[in-house]
Amino acid sequence: MLILAIILSYLLGSIPVGYILARLLKDIDIRRYGSGNFGATNVFRAVSPVAGVVVLVLDMLKGVIAVIVIGDFLLHSLPQLDQVLVRLSLGLAAVCGHNWTVFLKFKGGKGVATTAGALLGLSFKIPQLGLIAVFCLGVWVLVVLITGFISLASIVASLALPLFMLVFNQPFRLLIFGVVLCLFVVYRHKTNIRRLLRGEEKKVFDKTLTI
Repeated sequence: MLILAIILSYLLGSIPVGYILARLLKDIDIRRYGSGNFGATNVFRAVSPVAGVVVLVLDMLKGVIAVIVIGDFLLHSLPQLDQVLVRLSLGLAAVCGHNWTVFLKFKGGKGVATTAGALLGLSFKIPQLGLIAVFCLGVWVLVVLITGFISLASIVASLALPLFMLVFNQPFRLLIFGVVLCLFVVYRHKTNIRRLLRGEEKKVFDKTLTI
């Protein structure tokens, strides 16, 4: 049952919302535009701001649903399982699905929105994570306001996650979870990091596209 729930969370995370929405609204392959990513930021630029927000919300919901809905169903069926480890596993599976989606030859997005959704879901079930999630969001907003770079804000906020967990003395397994999510986000932003270092990264309201 646990393996089935993890697979289901992975498949949920694998749904390429941005890719589907770009096809439906503009009949384009979003992977050929801008950064080539099908996340909210690229959809915001290549399709429309409203579409970008919709993608952001739906990608976050993938993480929330995996942690809360699938988690609740599994734990109701098997109450002897460790609640924290179950929800961490399901959230991580959803993020992996988004990052390496089975529906697009295991190529996926950056995982930021789904990671945020998983943290949001975990915050409802593991209260001590709520404050950490708020601080990470604050870091993200601050970096965006100062620099205008969504990618840089996502990288800095992800790095802040395990640091805040250390500061607030979180259990070891939560710290490991935070480190893994951080590494995922940084790794998936490797091309953005190179563009940032070369001064070629586009800011959030730069709608210049490439094909």
